[in-house]
Parts: sequence; structure tokens; C-alpha cells
Amino acid sequence: MPGTRNLSGVAVVTGGASGIGEACAREFAARGATVAVLDISGAGQAVANETGGRFFHCDVGDDAAFEACAAQVEQALGPVEYLVNSAGILQKSAMKPRDFPMAAWDDIVRVDQRGTYLSCLYFGERMVTRGRGSIVNIASVAGMMSTPLHSYTPAKAAVIAMTQTLAAEWGRSNVRVNAVSPGVTLTPALKAALARGDRDVSTVKTVSPINRLIEPGEIATAVAFLASSEAAAITGVNLPVDCGWVVSNGWHFYGGLREP
Repeated sequence: MPGTRNLSGVAVVTGGASGIGEACAREFAARGATVAVLDISGAGQAVANETGGRFFHCDVGDDAAFEACAAQVEQALGPVEYLVNSAGILQKSAMKPRDFPMAAWDDIVRVDQRGTYLSCLYFGERMVTRGRGSIVNIASVAGMMSTPLHSYTPAKAAVIAMTQTLAAEWGRSNVRVNAVSPGVTLTPALKAALARGDRDVSTVKTVSPINRLIEPGEIATAVAFLASSEAAAITGVNLPVDCGWVVSNGWHFYGGLREP
């Protein structure tokens, strides 16, 4: 149950200043963890203050700075037991490939894909040396299907793939690596996209069997479960938390979802 104190130890949450990352930071703190909030936004300081944790300014796409930050976190707080990789940026619009600037493509891949890998590398290798640890990567249901998001979708598919490969790589060292793939979640980034007209919430609800969007706290609960000892036999999985969006795709050929 949310708030159960079963996550004692140090937890790192990248992208912890807002949205899903912030929800994870608060959930892990409520379960007893000491949380290191990593973000490029100074808003992470307030989250750290409110959760009794520490804020570390960190650009996950900067190799040298991130490696130094990982060392700083462990020097300040001790060995990291849990890592949640939530740092990421959305693709703002579903442009055709020829209209999508490569600079924007590169930025999404640098943060969402490369940044996740660097975080796993710099914190995960320390876990391997100690022989224990749990990593949960925030992927997306977009990475499980075809979408017109020609940078975000491949980047999130890569997060799912690296989750599986690292789970196999580090399993003998008692380091578990899993992923959670959120569906459309009411984060500040999504709310901004809705305000810009880049997303249509009515369309989302149409293809969701549960007929609603997801709250960040619901993602955080799933992440905390996979990180905890309750999931000690689970590694290499990708858990969709999407109100059933993925399972509804095949229904569109038959006229879409229907009322009972």
C-alpha cells in the first residue's frame, strides 16, 4: 500500500523536480527512503526539502557532469539502493519526419535514451560492485507501438530494450532492472501540451478502456512496487500503467471500444 515503510535506504530519482519524477520522490520518501532529487530545474530543491531529501543539480545528458554527480550523491548520502530514471522530455508535436528539426530529435534522444543509459551506468555499476540494487526506468507505452512521435517513440523503445539487456547483464550481481511504461499521465508537461493544442484529451479517453487519464501518483506506486523487496523475483519486465490503452489497439479495426 502507498506509504508503507518498505524502502529504507538511499533512492535516486532523476527528473525529480516535477511530474512522475516528483511523484516517485514523494512516494519513496513516504516509504522510508532518503531521496536524492536530481534535476536541471531548481524546483527540485523544494521537492527535496518537502521530502527530507537532498537536491542535486544534474544534466543527465552530460557524461562528465553526471558521473561526478553520482559520486557526489554517494559521498553525501551513502550507497544508493534504488534508482528511478524519470528524467525526460516530450516531443512537442507529431510532425512529419521532413518537418521535424534534427536538433529537437537529438535533444530528446540525448535526455530520454542516452541520459537513462548514463544513469544506469554510473549508479548501476556501483550497485554491481556492492552486489545489490534496484533500478526502475520510466519508459512509455509510446515505446511499445507505432506513433507519429519520430524521436520520442524510438527513444522510449530503446529504454525498454536497455532495461531488458541490463537486467540480464547485472542479474548475477543481484541488481534488478525493470521499467514502467506510463500511458497518458496528467503531468505538468502534458497539461502544457494540452494548453498548446498539441494533444487532445478526448481522443485519449476514447481509446482507454478505463476511460480516464493516469495520475502521477499511480505511476509512482507501480515504480515503488518494482523497486521493493515485494518484487524480488521480478527483473527485466516492462509494466504498462496505462488504463488499458495498449490492449485496446486491436479493437479499432472492429469499430472501437464498446459499452457493456
